[in-house]
Order: sequence, then C-alpha cells, then structure tokens
Amino acid sequence: MGSCAGRIFVLWLPTEPDMAVRFSGGTRTQMSEYDDPGTDYNDGDTGDTGDTSGENIIVAEYSDGHVETVGDVNHDGYADFAALDHDGDGHPEVIYTNEYGGTALDTANYDYNEDGNVDAIVSDRNEDGHADLLQLDRNHDGAIDSIVADNDFDGRPDHLLLDRNYDGRADLYAADPDEDGKVDLLVTDSDFDGTADTVHYGDPDTNPLGQGPSPFATH
Repeated sequence: MGSCAGRIFVLWLPTEPDMAVRFSGGTRTQMSEYDDPGTDYNDGDTGDTGDTSGENIIVAEYSDGHVETVGDVNHDGYADFAALDHDGDGHPEVIYTNEYGGTALDTANYDYNEDGNVDAIVSDRNEDGHADLLQLDRNHDGAIDSIVADNDFDGRPDHLLLDRNYDGRADLYAADPDEDGKVDLLVTDSDFDGTADTVHYGDPDTNPLGQGPSPFATH
C-alpha cells in the first residue's frame, strides 16, 4: 500500500491503559449513577436509584457538551468500559474496553464519523502501556480492511495485512520479523480472486532479487 502504510503509523501512539478515566474539558454540570440497589459506598449512601440492571454505571455531563460514561459491569471494582461522546449527541466517538484480560482498559474503539460502525481499533494486548495492534476500516463500510501488528511487543510494527479492494478478503500480507525496515515476506493476491498468487522475498539478506518498496519503511 506504499504511502498509505506510511500514514498508518501516524496513529501508532503509546496508550495508557487507564486514560479512559482521565478525560478533561469543561466543567461537570451533571452526574448520574446507576447502581445495584443497596450498594454500599462506605459513606452512608447506598446509591439506590431503583435501577435493576445489575450494572454500576456513572454518566457525567460537562458544560462544553461532552459526556463521559464509565461502567463496572461485573462488580470487581474496575471499569469494564468507558465512553467519550465529544459533542454530546448520544453517539460516543471512542469507547475503551477490556478485551485481553487483567483489569486495564486495553482497547480503544473509534467511530470517527459517528455512523455506529467502528473505524479504528487500537489495542494493547500485553497491557504494557503501548499499542501493539491497529485495525482500520478505511472506507467506512463496517468491515476491517487493514491490520498492523507488533507481535513481539517491542514497539515496532512487524506485520501488515490489507484488503486493498474492500471485498472482505485479504489480498496483501507483509512481514518484517527482524524489523530492519525491509520486508522479508510479501504475499499478494494480484487479481483479487481470493487466492494468493505472488510471493516476494524483499529483504536482500533473504533474496537479493527482491528489492521492492517496503510498506514498513520510514517516510
């Protein structure tokens, strides 16, 4: 994907597992709590709102219009999700979730155009505070068509998977396991029929004849 791959890594930023509980902006104007009836917060307030959903959810509304929602669904004392609705229209632009165990919110789901479909998913699978998996829906059709992964968790992407014609089937796979900026393996489906038909060994150390442009090169 050439230059597109270069742009992908602009999004490859370190993430803090607990960033969801540290939103900012405006002055809080309203706070709502939905808790199990009888929940004891050790301050004499049971937090009983009559809600019987079995979920502990806090919704905060701010003077600048944005809304923050945090929920502890399984009652373990740690947030299971946090959502940020920048414009307060009821459609969160980002939702943080726990997808890989532990107690951290390790995955951010972004809906940039607020159509209800996730446009980007950024994950910290080993919960070291740095993103190691990026999934994109580049044409906003509701299907993931680009995946970038750092499978050895060293902070450098080493695998790329693309669906270039958006037909739901991967047609380009690139791997740079030694992370020297030169693709060691590039597999493509050049006619988009669902079957890989071309294999390139792009690293001169592996194959001196394969010296095409690297999707992992720094631009």
